Amino acid sequence: MPAAPVPRSIEAFLHAAHPAVMATIRPSGAPHSVACWYEWRDGRFLLTLDQSRARLRYLQADPRVSLTVLDGQDWYRQVSLFGTVEESYVDEGLVDADRIAQRYTGTDYLTRDSARVSVWVRVDRWHGWDSTGDNKVTDAAWLD
Repeated sequence: MPAAPVPRSIEAFLHAAHPAVMATIRPSGAPHSVACWYEWRDGRFLLTLDQSRARLRYLQADPRVSLTVLDGQDWYRQVSLFGTVEESYVDEGLVDADRIAQRYTGTDYLTRDSARVSVWVRVDRWHGWDSTGDNKVTDAAWLD
């Protein structure tokens, strides 16, 4: 797996609102994965998590996380990002949640009765895959 930073063409892919799956580590060491929305900015990704969710507790206990971003048109075209929580804070007024919801749905985040925590993850390593099955994705493989 290449070390960060990801190439610019892959960053362009990450800036789009693609489906994603995040994975955390349970206290038992088993993985825990869930579908999610994200935002990519400055070599990091942002997640907003309901404060009551297990995934947040798992990240608080072990800050390692991965995010796999799938091309909505070709799910064999994907990028997995591996990193560590670098910053987290209560999302006052759901500012981050609204911004991410706007990316995916064009409207503010609908659930307004539960606090959310924003989590910024520093990417350490990444891995890409394209629809040809070539797991040695190069910058050129991602150009349209």
